[in-house]
Amino acid sequence: MVRQLGELENDIMTRVWQWNRPVTVREVLQDLRSEREIAYTTVMTVLDKLFRKGWLRREQVGRAYVYEPVSSREAYTAALMNDAWATSDNPAAALVHFFGLMSPEQREALRDALRVTAPAPADSEVDTGETGSA
Repeated sequence: MVRQLGELENDIMTRVWQWNRPVTVREVLQDLRSEREIAYTTVMTVLDKLFRKGWLRREQVGRAYVYEPVSSREAYTAALMNDAWATSDNPAAALVHFFGLMSPEQREALRDALRVTAPAPADSEVDTGETGSA
């Protein structure tokens, strides 16, 4: 059930990002029903849960709420990865396993990301090969 709920949260967030506008429970429900049977109350509960987690904002329009994302898909994915990593008793081992699951393209994207986020070494930290003695 937990995995299914996580998948449903991701499915709903994907739709909200794709529409790129405020959406109602009914709109999300109709779109999801093109792929599976699902109850209105299930969609409403998941949207409320995403709101309470801080991933969606909502505004009441008439009797219904409209929902829209608070941040980008990339920020959401990063937070999910961070949450999963934080649950490990051995984060280094979890990373080793995670890297082992990555495709060559994903590993290259990781290298690119590390180049972007890693601070450039300060001039005093650059290894020039000199020992410092005169």
